[in-house]
Amino acid sequence: MKQNNLKGSLILALAALIWGMAFVAQNQISDTVPTFTINALRSFIAAIFLFVFWKITNLKTKATFLPSDKAGKKKYLAASLMCGGFLAVAMNLQQFGIALYPKGAPAETHAGFLTVLYVILVPIFSVVLGKKVPLFVWCGGILATAGIYLLCLANGLDAFYFADIVVFCCGIAFALQILAVDKYVGFTGGVKLSIMQFFVVGVVSTICAVIFDLKALSITDLLNGALPILYLGIMSSGIAYTLQIVGQKYAEPSVASIVMSFESVFAVLGGVIFSHSTLSTNEIIGCIVMFAAIIVAQLPEFRKKKG
Repeated sequence: MKQNNLKGSLILALAALIWGMAFVAQNQISDTVPTFTINALRSFIAAIFLFVFWKITNLKTKATFLPSDKAGKKKYLAASLMCGGFLAVAMNLQQFGIALYPKGAPAETHAGFLTVLYVILVPIFSVVLGKKVPLFVWCGGILATAGIYLLCLANGLDAFYFADIVVFCCGIAFALQILAVDKYVGFTGGVKLSIMQFFVVGVVSTICAVIFDLKALSITDLLNGALPILYLGIMSSGIAYTLQIVGQKYAEPSVASIVMSFESVFAVLGGVIFSHSTLSTNEIIGCIVMFAAIIVAQLPEFRKKKG
């Protein structure tokens, strides 16, 4: 049992802020740059950025990236394939799903809600894997799901799209990635695991891009989408996913999923800032409910500290 959910939650909240703003960038280029190309570029940018960071911070120690023993190398390989595999599926389904929404559809709100349904999927999968999930975390997960619905679908489920199914599958893959990170982060370390998982995502996405994206790929569109892709690569992938891994050193997976689901709040706030949209009453209530969900999930730790 991890003992510092609060510290982990603060780190994860920063990751959620960066991810929430990333929905704006993803939507900006979803109609012009093919899905697999976006994810291949952002993943290799993230892996290179983080590897340079790791090298600079380890210049004095001269640490090696991989362990010297065969057992350690096998565990690193398993970590990169499992975390990177689930993340590759999740990221590509998310971007593909956003691109599938017809023009005029509330793509960001539907995708924001369905992606972060991992908030309730993670506790369910944890129980299946034999882990005990505290009652307060279950309550927090249910509250968070209600808050996300109010926030992202404030006017109700006005239409159902095939893209919704795709993005929901992305939420399942994100839930599995959260559990995979929890399994391996203590062994590999945060930055190393992030580098490895993004290398895997980059390779998988590149293979898919060669098969599916070449005909639709345009150098002009790539150049026009350079800034959003850099944001996605450095900030959303490189920094935010590393913050996720570091945060999960301290926070249980179920608590982590609740805090990370706050990306939907920041996605809406990003729309307010960059698109000059306004919050409805339901959306404001949704934000309040989300805050309540995080507080409820932290109650066991607060009670333990007081005791």
